[in-house]
Amino acid sequence: MTQHRGHEEPREESEPRELSDAFDPTQVSGPAATGFPFTSGVDPEALRRRALDALLAARDRTTLLTDSVDDGELTAQHSPLMSPLVWDLAHIGNQEEQWLLRAVGGREALRPEIDGLYNAFEHSRASRPSLPLLAPAEARTYASDVRGRALELLEGTPLHEGGGALERAGFAFGMIAQHEQQHDETMLITHQLRAGPAALTAPAPPAPPEPVGAGTVPSEVFVPGGPFTMGTSAEPWALDNERPAHRRDVAAFHLDASPVTCGAYLRFIEDDGYGDERWWAPDGWAMVREHGLSAPLFWRREAGQWLRRRFGVTEPVPHDEPVLHVSWYEADAYARWAGRRLPTEAEWEKAARHDPASGRSRRYPWGDEDPTPERANLGQRHLRPARSGAYPQGRSPAGAGQLIGDVWEWTSSDFLPYPGFVAFPYREYSEVFFGPGHKVLRGGSFAVDQVACRGTFRNWDLPVRRQIFAGFRTARDA
Repeated sequence: MTQHRGHEEPREESEPRELSDAFDPTQVSGPAATGFPFTSGVDPEALRRRALDALLAARDRTTLLTDSVDDGELTAQHSPLMSPLVWDLAHIGNQEEQWLLRAVGGREALRPEIDGLYNAFEHSRASRPSLPLLAPAEARTYASDVRGRALELLEGTPLHEGGGALERAGFAFGMIAQHEQQHDETMLITHQLRAGPAALTAPAPPAPPEPVGAGTVPSEVFVPGGPFTMGTSAEPWALDNERPAHRRDVAAFHLDASPVTCGAYLRFIEDDGYGDERWWAPDGWAMVREHGLSAPLFWRREAGQWLRRRFGVTEPVPHDEPVLHVSWYEADAYARWAGRRLPTEAEWEKAARHDPASGRSRRYPWGDEDPTPERANLGQRHLRPARSGAYPQGRSPAGAGQLIGDVWEWTSSDFLPYPGFVAFPYREYSEVFFGPGHKVLRGGSFAVDQVACRGTFRNWDLPVRRQIFAGFRTARDA
């Protein structure tokens, strides 16, 4: 039996990034002074209903993720890369209190003494178990109390264009719903890292592949060259790094029609991909050598068969699913081995959003309508990627599928601001992460809710990260 060390996560001095986590109400910046471009003409009551639905959906998911294990599992740290689940729970409530009750509602602080405990920029994840955190029952009570007051606030807050920067178009409420769903994804990662039996079950069966005879799915699609509109100035809850909309010119290229599958990645492994320095960036090769990596995280070879651990269950690696839990370095090495490359962020977005017939950029690959279960694998419905070729209704005009949901997709691009970027509502959301240290991921994953996933949404992380729900697709020049 051959064992690999792929489940030994490479350590970095830098923490995994936190999302919307450092807040000082006196430091809100952006639209009030700079004309930050919010959508005009949006029905405030429709946005109010949408915010309510998004907040309730997020709390349902948080409850499932935290009620599915006992108090010991909630307070344990299952990996130094992740917080105890109980920290995430109280942090969700604390951010909601600070942004909604205090900043929007102008209310007195409920628990000002805990602000520092749940400020991610003050305490590393590895140090959080040693803090005097709220116990599970107290954390649940606190988060529930905040939520009840926040829903009352939502009901009475004007969301019209003349309102304050945080209230306008319900931005603060949408941001908090996104923040909670982003932490729900983080907590799902913790569930994947924890040892012991499975605690979660998928609420829906796996999505079916494209029916046989419904049309041939090509291995790659062609994306014509030319300009397109990247980013957005119209999406009411878009975050600062998605803004503003701007023209970008992209040369013609070919892109994988679907993310790279486990079966395709196995060919890279079997061709000694992890043992051949030619394919690796220098830092990636150093990571492979230092940690003895030979396969994606959670994979192992046993009795001549490749197996993976998924939420406490060991199963054969499915050859027809997108490969998951690979770092940027692994994605880049595979692409080099295959004689291809990772797409740039602009290429990815053009393939996902540009409609050559109209010349405009869509909200999603299929159009402007919200995601549905027939279009994308989102919301932790399946707890795994769908098989390659699934969701034909979700394809882009270029013919590429599974661009939204299933797996986050590494791109070759560094995380940088768009031309005309304005930090809002504070610098620490995006601006402090700009630079060559972080690589951009696009498209979302099965773990992401639709409120935190759209054609313009930008994720970013360190290139060593393997615990995230990330895969990739490759490209080549035309």
